[in-house]
Amino acid sequence: MHARVAAVTTTVLLGAAATLLTPAPDARAAARPAPVVVAHRGASAQAPENTLAAVDKAAEMDVAWVENDVQRTKDGELVVIHDDTLRRTTNAAKIFPGRSPWKVKDFTAAEIAQLDAGSWFGPAFAGERVPTLKQFVNRLDRHRQKLLLEIKNPQFYPGIEQQIIKVLGNEGWLDRWHVAHRLVVQSFSADSIRTVHSLRPAVRTGFLGTPAVADLPAYSRFADLINPSHTTVTGAYVSAVHAHWGPHGVPLGVFVWTVDDAVSARRAAGYGVDGIITNKPDVVRAALPGA
Repeated sequence: MHARVAAVTTTVLLGAAATLLTPAPDARAAARPAPVVVAHRGASAQAPENTLAAVDKAAEMDVAWVENDVQRTKDGELVVIHDDTLRRTTNAAKIFPGRSPWKVKDFTAAEIAQLDAGSWFGPAFAGERVPTLKQFVNRLDRHRQKLLLEIKNPQFYPGIEQQIIKVLGNEGWLDRWHVAHRLVVQSFSADSIRTVHSLRPAVRTGFLGTPAVADLPAYSRFADLINPSHTTVTGAYVSAVHAHWGPHGVPLGVFVWTVDDAVSARRAAGYGVDGIITNKPDVVRAALPGA
């Protein structure tokens, strides 16, 4: 009888100890490092997207990571712009009225350099230009910032991966320090990311999207990050991604986009994501102390 009581008592005590030592879900979330904050197209809520002004504004906000979009001009220059047309974020329709639909690939670098890429956002940014990739990375270097580079619409620009690698190399972005700490190349195109990985295996890469869990082993052969819309993920999905190891011998990471409010930021952080891409770094940081 006494032995049975002792056994029960020991079991209860061990159970209580385990309960005390096992953090609650909120405590576990708090114990994780805060997600990296990435300025989407620069600090694009405060300055015109994908411009040097947006890079500068992100630097003023002390945001280390900046995301951008890269496309190619008619004469082969790599420029930083999101849309495949110039109409929304420049005055191309006014300067070149007869050249609808104003596709980036139909204009030379010199023609694009004439365009105002800031007035649409506000008069304070009148005269801001569409930067070349070279200008963009040099500005990031000036601020000691890091780059999440998106290859936009690679189907329109055969060979753009090789060109991006060449520009990055020419500007000093493929040395050991940049590759290890300051550069990730991403795309919605798995083929494009696979090409980058084959051309320069040391460069970290990210796939934009939410692949099925069953497909993650295939992606892990050429992608270091799985970067989905924040509206498509759950804690279980993030855990499934983290369970796979990428081409550089570490678990796959997850950067979600585009999170611009405190509730969504806290939810994503609670899922255990590694990075949050946002137009409003100040909002995300305020919601996540330590970010």
